[in-house]
Amino acid sequence: MRAGARAAADAALHAAVKAMHDRVAFLSPDKASVAGAARIGIGGPVGSGKTALIERLIPILIGRGINLAVVTNDLVTKEDAERLRRSGLIDPARVLGVEAGACPHTVIREDPTLNIAAGDELERKFPGVELIIFESGGDNLASTFSLDLVDWWIFVIDVAGGDDIPRKRGPGVIRCDLLVVNKTDLAPFVGVDLDAMLTEARAVREGRPILATNARTGDGVAAVADAMNQAVLFR
Repeated sequence: MRAGARAAADAALHAAVKAMHDRVAFLSPDKASVAGAARIGIGGPVGSGKTALIERLIPILIGRGINLAVVTNDLVTKEDAERLRRSGLIDPARVLGVEAGACPHTVIREDPTLNIAAGDELERKFPGVELIIFESGGDNLASTFSLDLVDWWIFVIDVAGGDDIPRKRGPGVIRCDLLVVNKTDLAPFVGVDLDAMLTEARAVREGRPILATNARTGDGVAAVADAMNQAVLFR
């Protein structure tokens, strides 16, 4: 057999074996212990309400019996991690902070090593953990998550940021698995036609999921939890 053909055959065999192992992990009754925790990213611009959304999601997810942990990202602090630790919503040991030290999207996209290591640490400390949420540092509309880091990701924008955000077609808005339009209560006070904003968001996303929320009051957050459960926990 020629070297090229042998290499191709070896590659095909390797792919088949990997697919078999992946399938076994998926079918395992204890999927979290075999395949690892599901990992979800939550990104979006500064002030869009990412941390507030997580604070609302935590009691809903824990109330549904989900074994949960969180990794937050900030530029040069661990402020969001400390906020969640102080919240009383989750065991503080289940929250880790990552300091990006540069553009926030660098450590969730170009080189997510620090975040992967943080997730692995949480899995070692809490072997039964089913779901790890990774909150990105606040960034612009170009922020996206590497699929080496997360299985599924959410992008949060807010009404007060401007109703033209969907029309700008930023990669975060277009490519995320779920777009969340937050702070819906502010629409009348900032001159935004919420229905029109949502219509434009649906147009640019071509039918991919969009949910409107008010993380301050909790409106719409249960639907976000439902989408997360269905996407990565299959329940």
